[in-house]
Amino acid sequence: MKAVLGKRFILHGYIYFVGRKLMFIDNESKFLSLAVHLYMKLKQLTYLHLFFWIVYILASILFPGIANGFSNLVFDLTFFAISFTCFYINYFFIVPRFFHSDKMYQSVFAFVISISLFVVMRYFIEEWFLPAFFGVRNYPEGTSFSYYFFDNIFYSSTTIFISTAFWFFRYFIIAEMERAEMEKAKKNAELQALKTQINPHFIFNSLNNIYSLVYQKSENALPAIEELSRLLRYSTKDLGEDRIALEKEIGYIESLMALEKLRFKNPQLLVIEKKILHPDLRISPMILVPFVENAFKHGDFRNKGFNMRISDENEILHFYLLNYKKQKMKDQGSGIGIENVRKRLEILYPQQYTLIIKDSEQEFVVDLKINLRDENH
Repeated sequence: MKAVLGKRFILHGYIYFVGRKLMFIDNESKFLSLAVHLYMKLKQLTYLHLFFWIVYILASILFPGIANGFSNLVFDLTFFAISFTCFYINYFFIVPRFFHSDKMYQSVFAFVISISLFVVMRYFIEEWFLPAFFGVRNYPEGTSFSYYFFDNIFYSSTTIFISTAFWFFRYFIIAEMERAEMEKAKKNAELQALKTQINPHFIFNSLNNIYSLVYQKSENALPAIEELSRLLRYSTKDLGEDRIALEKEIGYIESLMALEKLRFKNPQLLVIEKKILHPDLRISPMILVPFVENAFKHGDFRNKGFNMRISDENEILHFYLLNYKKQKMKDQGSGIGIENVRKRLEILYPQQYTLIIKDSEQEFVVDLKINLRDENH
């Protein structure tokens, strides 16, 4: 008796460990994936910046009306240096600081600061630095600062406007990428949670059945433990995969049926017909199993069994299941397991499946078709 209780304790402990492992979601790997994705996108954005400056400089040099000569070369170089400096001061410091606010006056203030910075830097270099060290001027001597300021508003505002546009472009790209990644992580978490909700119910029932067999010293105890091992292997290894071979999903169903047959007087009533032409077709795990679990939970197996058919003609999975309901069972199709499958089908196979459920007083019928052709090529 103690040995039996010890085995049951070990099996229950192992199932609990498996359940905890399946419920765990690796947040660190998701954040690492997000960081790598962001890095690649920002690297592409860097190339866009480089392309912009090449076009900007070439357009300025080739623009009609610019004369050749040393003085113009100096002015061009200083102008590009000032444009570059103000572009990235605005890009990295001014816009992020002020344009996050919803207050319009702060946005206007930031734009004025950026333009003023450009004009002041250019005025200092062209009216003080270049005349003192190179003896050249861009404006006649004595030009007032106010005239210089308003004359350079066009150049400064163009540079600042493009810089601001680049920042907003970058901001929305990152925001959209983060939203997409978080949505993907949310869906993955939801799918994982739905799978783990489906899985434990029949494993614990199987433990109780095996306990009874061991207690009675039945010769069916060892085969039952072997089938349970297959279920656990599926739960710990295959259930964590996005897609598995169709034959593995069917193998899980057969193991489940083998365990359930142990407690029925007429196991021959449990009929499964298979016509599998493509056993390597990939399918999301635990898509078909919940319907079988639901049938065992709510079905009447005293004198009636169920009829199950599975085929994959033209790479379209067709799953049909008919079970007879217990006398007091009115609504078999409203359980959590069935609802979880509906949600997963909508996430994993949008517009690629049809699910028809007929829930009458005596029978419960599931007719599911999934087009697996597209995702297997």
